[in-house]
Amino acid sequence: MKYYIIAGEVSGDLHASFLIKELKLKDENAEFRVWGGDNMAKEGANVVKHIKDLSFMGFVEVVANLKTILANLKFCKKDILSYNPDAVIFVDYPGFNLKIAKFCHQKGFKTIYYISPKVWAWKKGRIKTMKRNITKLFVIFPFEISFFKKHDFEVEYYGNPLLDEIQTYNRTQNKEEFLKRNNLGSKPIVALLPGSRVQEIKSMLSVQMSLVDKYPDFEFVIAGLDNHKESFYRKLMGDKKAKIIFNQTYPILNVAYCAIVCSGTATLETSLFNVPEVVCYKGNPISFAIGKMLVKLNYISLVNLILNRQAVVELLQKDWNAENLEKEFRKIAYDERYRAEMEMNYSNLKTILGDAGASQKIAKRIISIINN
Repeated sequence: MKYYIIAGEVSGDLHASFLIKELKLKDENAEFRVWGGDNMAKEGANVVKHIKDLSFMGFVEVVANLKTILANLKFCKKDILSYNPDAVIFVDYPGFNLKIAKFCHQKGFKTIYYISPKVWAWKKGRIKTMKRNITKLFVIFPFEISFFKKHDFEVEYYGNPLLDEIQTYNRTQNKEEFLKRNNLGSKPIVALLPGSRVQEIKSMLSVQMSLVDKYPDFEFVIAGLDNHKESFYRKLMGDKKAKIIFNQTYPILNVAYCAIVCSGTATLETSLFNVPEVVCYKGNPISFAIGKMLVKLNYISLVNLILNRQAVVELLQKDWNAENLEKEFRKIAYDERYRAEMEMNYSNLKTILGDAGASQKIAKRIISIINN
């Protein structure tokens, strides 16, 4: 069968790559045409648009790139019609994907949404459109089941795919080899995860770097992405010394003592590696102000949202500064009681998420839906 998959961000590319792997195991004639990244390409998918050209975040940023977005929508519709897939699979990226889902539904394609839009946070008005245009919606957080049930929308939950992805990595882990290969010594490692988008990294990294000279007993390691050149990171680092290791986020977290993490999927990944963390985020002031008026949530990080309480500290907007960061860093680096409490919260989080196997189960269901 032919699958057309659209993922517009780094996390979506990773989730989709595991789904592709499972679909190939169950469908020996599977073909994939995708919008995604290197992880999907490694699974043999034909990448027609790369995520490095797709990630626009915030109201101001979307308006500034509106011409490109409209051109992408036009191209995508034409490309889907030309490819004529058995199903179109959408991975998060709702601003774009919901428009394409409507088009696909009108054209008679089966539409599978994997990694639901976060309508529980904002834009609940999208639910009506989703119910009308999506053949099947899969969710990855337990609390989403009851949320959609209130809106008379039948969804399916088979666990969180990060559990599969981290479990797969852990089967092949080799800490000593990774440390030796990257010339990392005996100092405790602080993982710095500044995000994946240009505007995120610019806001995160300069403040993260404020710790480097103050704490020479730690090794600071930046989880870089090769969507960006090393010179881009170096310019933001200034004269501060820290290692940049590209496309090795899981190996870095696997050896990390603690972490400073930009809000997003990485906050949950960090918790699943049992690494004490501080969550940070600073966006365009106008975009954030508009978002704050629309979003009715007590927390921004996935860890806190799933647990429904503050298990990790969130430093957002004006609170994201060197002084506050140092205060919270000292807790996750030196306070053993604080670290133990955080790791206990992580254990509770894993219990809530359930067992691994989401990618395999969802692949099986997708094939069943196509064949019915």
